[in-house]
Amino acid sequence: MRRFPALDGLRALAAVMVIAFHYGGPSWTWLTGWIGVHLFFVLSGFLITTLLLREEHRYGKVSLRAFYLRRFFRIMPVYLLVLFLYWGLARINGNAESIERGMKYYLLFLNEQLSPAAPFLHSWTIGIEQKFYLFWPAIAFVAVAAVFRRRLVVTLGLLVLFIAMIPPDIAWLSWPIHYVAILLGCLTAIIMHNPRGFALVRPLTHPVTGTVAILAFVVVQVCAQFWPTRLGQEALIGSYAAATAALLPALLSRSVLARGLGLRPLVFVGERSYSLYLIQAIASRATAGLMPAIGHRTTLFFVATTLVALLAADLMYRWVELPMIEVGRRLAAQVSRPAPREGDGTTPTPPTPPASVVGNVQIPRPREVLEDVAPAARG
Repeated sequence: MRRFPALDGLRALAAVMVIAFHYGGPSWTWLTGWIGVHLFFVLSGFLITTLLLREEHRYGKVSLRAFYLRRFFRIMPVYLLVLFLYWGLARINGNAESIERGMKYYLLFLNEQLSPAAPFLHSWTIGIEQKFYLFWPAIAFVAVAAVFRRRLVVTLGLLVLFIAMIPPDIAWLSWPIHYVAILLGCLTAIIMHNPRGFALVRPLTHPVTGTVAILAFVVVQVCAQFWPTRLGQEALIGSYAAATAALLPALLSRSVLARGLGLRPLVFVGERSYSLYLIQAIASRATAGLMPAIGHRTTLFFVATTLVALLAADLMYRWVELPMIEVGRRLAAQVSRPAPREGDGTTPTPPTPPASVVGNVQIPRPREVLEDVAPAARG
């Protein structure tokens, strides 16, 4: 498959959940929307690792230079644009000092080190992802290139390491748990790309079991609000990320629910989820200015903010994201043009039964690519 439409629908729901958490008020606490950023983290790890695995399968290796160029033009243009908008609005309102004081954190992607009252704080998720993808390809695709078992062991080892780094009895959420969520997505991609690994999760791609898995995840999402406080938020996030990873094979099924997530309205929002996530705070201020009679942190304010943010996100997606992604692809193609390996689909070859709906395919062409979900994650 060149695209997974259901994943676009899933990240659309994740983005809206986060906005509901920020601006929906008490009526939406049952949704536990804050945890939606970890759904983004798992999806990001899965999609980016899948792209790297397909590139390695086709060319025999991964080009780090090409990867970093694609990431830069995928993430930075919109990120810097929204950061500049925050700064400009702060200057107009005469309170730019706070964002200028934290500018080094925003530009170095150390956003999670900012105080809770800092502006543009929800960009901490971008900082988490950027630091992870600075090292992940070198570790998983250069140090252990094209060796499934070794790559699997290294990924599991990193998971154990980050879990061990979570300190007990902390007052604030520990940063290693966010990398655990991303790594669970990476681990799922590695398993599903391998024929034997995919055989383990293949039952989840059946329409019946896929439907059960999706409904089970809905139960997990709704019941997250009842998680015992004594167990800690880290345990909740880890369990939620594991449930998300188990959900991914089910989204490849032809079940009614999986196809529902691939409906065009949801895909439309999902494709714009990165810009939607980044612009949400500015959209909330615009909504408050345009509709002052609406109470803040209410359902009506949440819906209005989402619509305003989606309008702005659509403009940024069309005029910034897509053109810059294309620039990144062209530059990446110039720095690395390896010859495809024989039998990768470039020339006709006798068909063989696919071992996996994810593995053993060509790396996608432009406009047929699996996009990562850097919110937010593409909080």
